[in-house]
Amino acid sequence: MKIKEIIVVEGRSDTVAIKRAVDADTIETNGSAIGEDVLKRIELAYERRGVIILTDPDYPGTRIRRIVSERVPGSKHAFIPKAKAMRNNRTLGVEHASDEAIRQALEDVRSTGKDHYKSAISVSDLIKAGLLSGAGAKKKREALGERLAIGYANGKQLKKRLDAFEITIEEFAQALKDIEVTEELRT
Repeated sequence: MKIKEIIVVEGRSDTVAIKRAVDADTIETNGSAIGEDVLKRIELAYERRGVIILTDPDYPGTRIRRIVSERVPGSKHAFIPKAKAMRNNRTLGVEHASDEAIRQALEDVRSTGKDHYKSAISVSDLIKAGLLSGAGAKKKREALGERLAIGYANGKQLKKRLDAFEITIEEFAQALKDIEVTEELRT
């Protein structure tokens, strides 16, 4: 699988994992203290080939994603679910994901809208779906983020994430149905 865009990752181990899974070039941020020179390289990469941000599904990875996407609006985003980026339930990162999980994340890449999109999904819809509070809300948000390929978002950020990726009410409703069916099959 050849990737045209340059993939923004956190470090060298992530680059090794990406190159093991696909034919792609990367830019490493060297952790969450992203320097101005790295941001300028990412801007140039975006102008020339486009960029896909693929960071760890943790707080520092989310912080890097936010910094890069604020600096380079219109960047594409790929997400690996936490469960697929863990090793021994201790360490978390892109470098621990299987080749298949990396390829899947890159196949499910999403773009943020360039305009300020206002979705038809309301906060009351999120509450009714049990995504903002109550037993299992976090688990449902994790499942929703995985199903929609938008990554995990906490309760405060979920609406913003749905809007940023222009998730339609139909996509949202279908994802909720899929989650319910999956839960029913587990019990």
